[in-house]
Amino acid sequence: MDDLITEFIAETRDMLDALGGEIIAWEAAPADRSRLDEIFRFVHTVKGNCGFFDLPRIRGLSHAAENVLTDLRSGKRAADPALVSAVLAIIDRIGELVQELESGETLASGDDEQLIAALDQEAGETKGETAATTSMPSIRSNLRSIRLPVDLLDRVMSGVSDLVLARNELARCLRESGYGAGVEAAFDRVSATIGEIRDAITHTRMQRIDNLFATLPRLARDVADELGKKIALEIEGGDVELDREMIEMIRDPLTHIIRNAIDHGIEDEAVRREAGKPATGNIRIAASQAGNQILIEIADDGRGIDGDKLVARAMASGLLSQNQADRLSAAQRTALIFEPGLSTAGQVTAISGRGVGMDVVRANVERIGGLIDIDNRPGLGLRLTLRVPLTLTIIPALTVQLNGQSYAVPRSTIEEIVRVKGGAVAIESLGGSSIATIRGRRLPLVSLGAALGVTHQEATEDQCLIVLRPAGTGIYALAVDKVSDHEELVVKPAAPAVMATGLYGGTTLADDGRPILLLDPPGIAATAGIALEAGTFDTSFASTATAAPEADAKPALLFMSLCGVKRIVPLSAVERIEDVPSEAVQISAGRLHIALGDSILRLQGCGAEAAGRAIRILRLSDGINQVAYGIGDVVDIVPLGTDILPAATEGEVRGVTLIGGEQVEVLDLFHLFEGSATSEPEGARRICAIPAEDHWMETILGPVIESAGYRIVRAGDPGAEMADIHLVNSDEISVKPCIKSGRVVKICSDPEKTAGDAIHRYDRSALLDALADTASGRKSRA
Repeated sequence: MDDLITEFIAETRDMLDALGGEIIAWEAAPADRSRLDEIFRFVHTVKGNCGFFDLPRIRGLSHAAENVLTDLRSGKRAADPALVSAVLAIIDRIGELVQELESGETLASGDDEQLIAALDQEAGETKGETAATTSMPSIRSNLRSIRLPVDLLDRVMSGVSDLVLARNELARCLRESGYGAGVEAAFDRVSATIGEIRDAITHTRMQRIDNLFATLPRLARDVADELGKKIALEIEGGDVELDREMIEMIRDPLTHIIRNAIDHGIEDEAVRREAGKPATGNIRIAASQAGNQILIEIADDGRGIDGDKLVARAMASGLLSQNQADRLSAAQRTALIFEPGLSTAGQVTAISGRGVGMDVVRANVERIGGLIDIDNRPGLGLRLTLRVPLTLTIIPALTVQLNGQSYAVPRSTIEEIVRVKGGAVAIESLGGSSIATIRGRRLPLVSLGAALGVTHQEATEDQCLIVLRPAGTGIYALAVDKVSDHEELVVKPAAPAVMATGLYGGTTLADDGRPILLLDPPGIAATAGIALEAGTFDTSFASTATAAPEADAKPALLFMSLCGVKRIVPLSAVERIEDVPSEAVQISAGRLHIALGDSILRLQGCGAEAAGRAIRILRLSDGINQVAYGIGDVVDIVPLGTDILPAATEGEVRGVTLIGGEQVEVLDLFHLFEGSATSEPEGARRICAIPAEDHWMETILGPVIESAGYRIVRAGDPGAEMADIHLVNSDEISVKPCIKSGRVVKICSDPEKTAGDAIHRYDRSALLDALADTASGRKSRA
């Protein structure tokens, strides 16, 4: 009987977890009859099992819920929020009683009648226990099943792992010694049998992540109700499988993140409407598998994280000095959310806000060899990505070599392998980055040696490029010295310090017992600065291959602006792409500038908030002058045609065009360079002559003249008599015979003596007008 009770507790827990999510989904769509039937079958099964074990309290509660659901199915009653809440309360009480059954603790029964009464508010009385009007079959599957201790499964899995390694070693020995067809056939049969056993044993520890997601709709509903907010929860990827223990280990961190998203991320309804957002906040949870990792993404459309507020809290708590705070990048400011005791919550609530949540979340995830990525868009939302390993598993992999050291690459991420010396590959450099052209398709190229930070020897003829597509449609090429072999490898989590680098997915053993690190393709891409969103650097022009290209189409760089909008600029104007440190970005002379080597360039494409922040820029050139334009991520290189719809007003955006069916803004290079010129060729600049040894004109007036585009010479210097404009003191008219061309403007110190060409020495506007008139006259004569 004890074994049967244990089985009942386990089954009831599984059913109740799923039931909570089903009810929330049914509440959103009351007309969904199939979902209502599913809920009824769950309750009916729980009631039947309770009767067998003589558990009257659970049976009474489940029977009351069954009666109400029967009325709903027959159309006698209609679903409303109050009724759904009452059913959920019954489910919660059944869960508490199951917990009591396991722990042996006694739970007071005084509330049972009130919970049952809440189900039938219309009649004002509690229904007696009667037989169910409809008899439904149990939801139990016809598949046979047993429950086993996890440690027993661990031992079996360990044995299978050793068996796979022994099989690999035997294969190597047979290859080296040579063997006949009979031995080969026997080995193939043994290998196939081991493969079947491996797959079966591996799946005994795996569970659909749906079991983790099933409770989240109920959690989101309860937290949103408590805070008076409206939440729409989207869940994707429930069919992804993960180790059962891993599911339990990430349950609490995921719960923390959802609570924080609703409490701190999603704004109140009034605030959202004022910001132009829908009243209902959206939270999206998606799971996917990338090699030996499971990615769980939690994204919301709330307010995001206020990095400045976090920095202020960190400084107030003594965690940062002013100098340290000024040097933080935007990503580093956001990462402060993981520091113990830091929170941006305006007040402490029962949900969150004590600053003891996200640091614990990160610690728990890292303890199991996982990582957390954070993507913050202030005012638009926040995206957290949990990267957790599959733990002990066996995956097909490709072993490669670099400097004589072996590494493994998950075979599921490999698209193709090409040899550098084979003639099908061309490698070029753009903006300090390498690009490989493989049969006309241009891909970002990452050197494995550079990514791992190891000194790389000279490339050999065997050097290969592995084209990787680790997630979505993101794609890049990885350069390695040599490709060794395809193998099935037993992968385990590496040491925390190794996993924390983000470059590895685990560790394994070769068939000769040597340790091999499993590379993490998404992590290597992130380290190299390659974003893996759709279309990243995929310059094969596949999107335009079906249409005839425009005759005037020229290559252009497609990028994401700092304001989150896709923009494009002709590639011919891009001199390089570079990352600028925070100390080089400052506001000076009332504008944003960056210091690059011995040059100072005006920084465009961003506002004053970029000052003191590390930033990525496009260095644009018109052949003479340069400007810097701040960007987010480089997306692609695509052809830019002439079909551009002009912008309504002049500015940094020239217009809008279609790239792959998507609207993209085109930068106006003329506007960017207009007023941003840093210099002109000496022969092209206008010349202004000033009196020799006139300290005031040279020191005080000189910068104004130069800012107007003139080159200053002193009277008496070679060529001064041919200047475009001559500035003289009002009492030095005697110098005019030395002037052969140009206009003479007198500068006087007495404002009452200004007449004709005379200008008071501190009348800036009059002086600039004179300089502009002279420039205009020169242009018209030219």
